[in-house]
Amino acid sequence: MFDTSLSWGDIVFLAQGAGMTLAVTAVSVIAGTILGIFCGVIRVQLGPYWSIPLTFVLDIFRSVPLLIQLVLANAFQSIAKLGWPPFTTSCVVLSLYTAAYCTEIVRGGIDAVPLTTRRAGRSLGLSWWQDMRFIVAPLATRVSLPSWIGLTLGVMKDSALVLWLGLIELLRASQILVTRLQEPLFILLICGAIYFLISFPIARLGGYLEKRWSPND
Repeated sequence: MFDTSLSWGDIVFLAQGAGMTLAVTAVSVIAGTILGIFCGVIRVQLGPYWSIPLTFVLDIFRSVPLLIQLVLANAFQSIAKLGWPPFTTSCVVLSLYTAAYCTEIVRGGIDAVPLTTRRAGRSLGLSWWQDMRFIVAPLATRVSLPSWIGLTLGVMKDSALVLWLGLIELLRASQILVTRLQEPLFILLICGAIYFLISFPIARLGGYLEKRWSPND
């Protein structure tokens, strides 16, 4: 007969860790997406040559492993005496990491809009802002949505690395319980189920929006 030492308090502890995971993910994805949209538009407007400095900076965040970025950022803020708590450091690094990938998603979405479509809009008297708002944004969003959903889910899983800064998110909470209760398989199974329950609605929402927009092609 199956027996476990896991108590209701331990379940609450895991739920609190899941809440921290959601908080870090939400802040990072929102901030990273806003910054990524801004940088993506700049890259398209400047062209491949003039955007080389921006591309180089973004390549750093895409190329250096996220764990190294977190450790270096935490060390830098300590040396600079910024006094950031681990949550702030984690969100800043993950936001920049998200923005680096989101920039390419946005750039690819904008480039996917046919140039003839944009020219037709401008010939009707639309300004640059109106062209971006009424023509480019709707079409680019449809193209970019699947990649953005994948990025969001990836950031949620990568947020487990913030445990190295001392944040007790879902994975760290499960490790603490494994050490105390010595039931690794059962606890990690629950941890995986919680990750699934968090991720599944996001993936289904993306699939729903993609399916709803497809008949309008």
